[in-house]
Amino acid sequence: MPDTPIRCSVITPERTVLETEASAVVFPAHDGLVGVLKNRAPLVCQLGIGVLRVDSPSGGSREFFIDGGFAEVRGNEISILTPRAAAAEELSKADAEKAAAAAAAMPLTSDEAFETRQQAVARAAAQSKIAKK
Repeated sequence: MPDTPIRCSVITPERTVLETEASAVVFPAHDGLVGVLKNRAPLVCQLGIGVLRVDSPSGGSREFFIDGGFAEVRGNEISILTPRAAAAEELSKADAEKAAAAAAAMPLTSDEAFETRQQAVARAAAQSKIAKK
């Protein structure tokens, strides 16, 4: 398997967001970024909120917002299972700014409210990072 690319799938409960070949994939785990090249050791991990980058074997890359979930890497296949995913071209700066303002306005009445606010801020920041006009 000299030139076997990585097979990458991004799946939400509603749809398959991505099914493609890749030369490299970088995704946010719950504790930092994970980069995957072909022939990587198997891995299962909890995802964080952030940006998934999929590099094409022919050059170029695509970015996606992902909202937690789980990733499995096995035999040059990566499966990303997430409650929500969106390609960069599906996101807008205006929507990301509205989400950031809504997150900042959330009241901090308890530890749970603080955690909810932090997650909302992380979602807005990740979306803003890759959103198009």
